[in-house]
Amino acid sequence: MDGNNVGGGKCPVMHGSQTAMGKSVMDWWPNALNLDILHQHDTKTNPMGPDFDYHEALKSLDVEALKNDLRALMNESQEWWPADWGSYVGMFARVAWHAAGSYRLADGRGGGGTGNQRFAPLNSWPDNVNTDKGRRLLWPIKKKYGNRISWADLMILSGTIAYEVAGLKTFGFAFGREDIWHPEKDVYWGAEKEWLAPSDGRYESVDDPSTMENPLAAVQMGLIYVNPEGVNGNPDPLKTAAQVRETFARMAMDDEETAALTAGGHTIGKCHGNGDAGFLSADPEMAGVEYQGIGWMNTKGRGVGRDTVVSGIEGAWTSEPTKFDMGWFDMLFGHEWELKKSPAGAWQWMPVSIDEKDMPADVEDPSIKTMPIMTDADMAMKMDPAYNAICQKFMADPKYFEDTFARAWFKLTHRDMGPKARYFGPDVPSEDLIWQDPIPAGSTSYDVAAVKAKIAAAGLSLTDMVSTAWDSARTYRGSDMRGGANGARIRLAPQKDWEANEPARLAAVLAKLEPIAAETGASVADVIVLAGNLGIEQAAKAAGFDIEVPFAPGRGDATDEMTDAPSFDSLEPLADGFRNFQKADYVVSAEEMLLDRAQLLGLTAAEMTVLLGGMRAMGTNYGGSKLGVFTDREGALTTDFFVNLTDMAYSWVPVADGTYEIRERTTGAVTFTASRVDLVFGSNSVLRAYAEVYAQDDNAEKFVKDFVAAWTKVMNADRFDIAA
Repeated sequence: MDGNNVGGGKCPVMHGSQTAMGKSVMDWWPNALNLDILHQHDTKTNPMGPDFDYHEALKSLDVEALKNDLRALMNESQEWWPADWGSYVGMFARVAWHAAGSYRLADGRGGGGTGNQRFAPLNSWPDNVNTDKGRRLLWPIKKKYGNRISWADLMILSGTIAYEVAGLKTFGFAFGREDIWHPEKDVYWGAEKEWLAPSDGRYESVDDPSTMENPLAAVQMGLIYVNPEGVNGNPDPLKTAAQVRETFARMAMDDEETAALTAGGHTIGKCHGNGDAGFLSADPEMAGVEYQGIGWMNTKGRGVGRDTVVSGIEGAWTSEPTKFDMGWFDMLFGHEWELKKSPAGAWQWMPVSIDEKDMPADVEDPSIKTMPIMTDADMAMKMDPAYNAICQKFMADPKYFEDTFARAWFKLTHRDMGPKARYFGPDVPSEDLIWQDPIPAGSTSYDVAAVKAKIAAAGLSLTDMVSTAWDSARTYRGSDMRGGANGARIRLAPQKDWEANEPARLAAVLAKLEPIAAETGASVADVIVLAGNLGIEQAAKAAGFDIEVPFAPGRGDATDEMTDAPSFDSLEPLADGFRNFQKADYVVSAEEMLLDRAQLLGLTAAEMTVLLGGMRAMGTNYGGSKLGVFTDREGALTTDFFVNLTDMAYSWVPVADGTYEIRERTTGAVTFTASRVDLVFGSNSVLRAYAEVYAQDDNAEKFVKDFVAAWTKVMNADRFDIAA
């Protein structure tokens, strides 16, 4: 009998291969270079199709009607998931906060700008317990407004409206966040293999929070910020204060913003721990199909209302947890506190004594009074001298606190959106904020051809022109839309002094380009990019191809006053495989760092391949290094890198300093030298397939055209003022 015959009792499906538990075929080779990070958010996963334009859809959105529907939702308790005190303001403040709060400054990843809370791992993080209920409560509104509102915008807006309903004068709101359509599985959230594993593994020393592993910004796997019970669950407000300061700094917040967010965040809502977490069902991603994507359901008793279990801590912070007021300060600084255990067994701080009139009401029965609580992070605001001083300032001036919180909330929920050019809607604040990396508008009325002629006569080398333009543009991060050539911040601190930018060479190049900008009315930013384009045109001509590199004028020049210099430290390249630069040895391989930079630049694997090969052929390596310059026609935009890489007339021999020699097999003569980054384009099967395309005899012209297209994509990555 046929072994695949269903009637014979054998299932025709390969079990495990289509599920999260199934092994990938690449699991057989765990050390192979994983290119998946370059394939994230492939258009094939987007159900909207290539013609859908979210910004166009937003133009037909009735913003006030949407906001009114959200205002109504805040006080329309649903029987299946009843609202605390009949209000969902705490629920939606948390949904928005935990969507935005995953942002980290180091690589710009995380945040609420993509709606990623809908997918694993974020939808099933322990710290996101019951945010799934918030999204289901929002579903009727999402269904109603459809394509005119993204999930990403809706979740963040719900939190802003929650604060408005609670009584806060909000600072503003911007639409414009576009949804992703599958998990960001290649974002690094930590190496732990279990949720809430002790944080020691993330630090060289837990007692020194600054030693937390980069780019991480949360103290444990599955948390947004810090453990509310204390460091590794051990209460100690001063130690927690140090962790709070570090984690919030890694999310781009200073001490005043941190104190405001802690106070304002805990002014509304409550913690939930009135039950045994052991009775909860699996998280959304692990739950059975009958749960329909809902997780953490209580399998014993009611599990809702006063019996809800989330963090394990139980209680509200203020007397009136649905109002934005000074209640958190009154409670924290008006009482002495002692450590207790919640019904779920979690550490929490409770008042030594309190009048019944100052106690919050039960979430279901207003006639019942309950004990307020503080977390270890709350106590840190009282016991840490710097945070205490800020809180005293807030208590002396409630209006200042309200404005500081409103601004910090706006920053928290918009930090990963990039420049204001991406903002949309009637509530976009007119004020320019330094964390938005403001750039003045540049001119488009100058004579581009005249500028190019002056650049050509300036005596700059091809490699200087191309390298400077690349260094200016490569800072762009598609994760939070920061960096890029627009603004010409390469001429300002800290970028002008970055090792990767070769400060002495850069200064000499700028000394020739800046006067051209002043003479012609072009911005320095435009002149830098034009110089790079001119260099590529010269290199293409040397290879036998006349081609004009597309150019879009209008970049502006930022000033020191417009630049939050410390926040740009995180954009400094520690490695740039495109120019064969590596600042030091890292645990992560050089080729993996290349993939990371390519992904942040929004490049596909094919675009990464053609750019690197062209950069090598033109001789644009850092410091003039000859690693990977597999050509005797350096400066011409040829396919020689790929031709010689794939030529079996050579052998590849490692040498003591971690580089490689390319030797003729017949004579043993060393012809070229290479880095790991160079050779991976021949060793990795996928990258070799791309390399072979460009090594073919009939693809020299295709190579030049593909290089120019990829180059232009990088130069314009931050141009949100022009069509893609």
